[in-house]
Amino acid sequence: GAMINAQPDHFRVIFNRPMSMTTRAQQAAIYVIYESPLQMMADNPSNYLKELECAKFIAAVPSTWDDTRVLEAALGEYLVLARRHGNEWFLGAMTNESAREFTLGLAFLEAGVYDAEMIEDGINADRYAGDYRQVTRTVSRGDSLAIRLAPGGGWAAHLKPQEGK
Repeated sequence: GAMINAQPDHFRVIFNRPMSMTTRAQQAAIYVIYESPLQMMADNPSNYLKELECAKFIAAVPSTWDDTRVLEAALGEYLVLARRHGNEWFLGAMTNESAREFTLGLAFLEAGVYDAEMIEDGINADRYAGDYRQVTRTVSRGDSLAIRLAPGGGWAAHLKPQEGK
């Protein structure tokens, strides 16, 4: 999960300040999409302290899954994936160098109300790959989410059921 991000036009190899050629939101989505029995934060710890929303999201992603569903995909182009651990869902979306938009239905959720915490590409992520925003909203299985991915972008969400709802 690199916290120093660049679009292709601004990417360069700097050995004392490594960066990734994806958006910050895609770096969060990678933790959901790529399966690994050992999740780790690979960047300099001080970079995570500067980006606590992303660090907290990444730290919450489990390393085992009870269910995995591909919601949208085209090989080499994009992927939208949902994974369940217990009663919580983690969703991730990533794209190649093309910007994309999806309307994601939530019919896979069990009945009830969920708190959704999302990390998404910011309005300027196509120029500054570190631009992201955290959005929180309440959702249920009849809802849908609008996802906008910048070039090289991503989107990630953590859905937790509300107690007693």
